[in-house]
Amino acid sequence: MKEFERKQLLERVNREAATVGAEIPDSIDVQGEAIELQTFVFEIKRRETIPPGERDRVERAKKNLRRERLQRLQRIEDGEISYEKGVELAESIVGIDRALNALEQLRPVDLEQEAEVKETADQKRWMTFLKQALGREDSSGSARGRGGGRL
Repeated sequence: MKEFERKQLLERVNREAATVGAEIPDSIDVQGEAIELQTFVFEIKRRETIPPGERDRVERAKKNLRRERLQRLQRIEDGEISYEKGVELAESIVGIDRALNALEQLRPVDLEQEAEVKETADQKRWMTFLKQALGREDSSGSARGRGGGRL
């Protein structure tokens, strides 16, 4: 591979929007083990959150994918490979990045429930504040108004 071709491939995989429109590979060899990557990502992503029992599995998968991405990137940077092999590696790196992005967007169930509880508490505090500010309720809970009371 020529140096300018290597630079083009490296720029392609490191571009910020590289994963836009990219597909997650059907399967990929990670650390010598074949993984049905697309199936795994869609299975996890379908749930929208990571169940507690799956959290370790997902974290392990992300760690292995990052390691594999780095190894493939180093092969493009340092390896004596053909341009065709470089293109293949670059496409697989972008696919790995796409899978990592999908997995990173998922939240653990615990955080989702915690966020909902906080949002509900914030709404209650906001409503209490508005009622007091608009004069519909004072600290004792009785209504008060402007000029509408009896003298």
